[in-house]
Amino acid sequence: MFFAVRLIVNMVAILIVSYLFPKMIRVDGFLAALVAAFLLGIVNTILRPVLVFLTFPITLLTLGLFLLIINGLMLWLVSALVKGFYVSGFWGAVLGSILISAVSWILSRFLPS
Repeated sequence: MFFAVRLIVNMVAILIVSYLFPKMIRVDGFLAALVAAFLLGIVNTILRPVLVFLTFPITLLTLGLFLLIINGLMLWLVSALVKGFYVSGFWGAVLGSILISAVSWILSRFLPS
């Protein structure tokens, strides 16, 4: 149940960010947003910890700011894999990942724990 709720929250966050910033992130429909949210969850569960481990020295040197780059790379990878989900370049992916995380966090605050 928790996974389904997180999936819906992330899908809504993707849709909100794509509505507010259509030149940065574009989604062709609800299904594309749902697939992007699902794949983003899978990529963040499997690939992100490996990248965080491998880039630990640079993350330590940048005081954790390199994690924003990793999050942007994960979003950019998902946009390359999901048809109907588009991100405008690397910096669009980094900013988009920050905005999606913020909107997702705000939306999850309204849910009972």
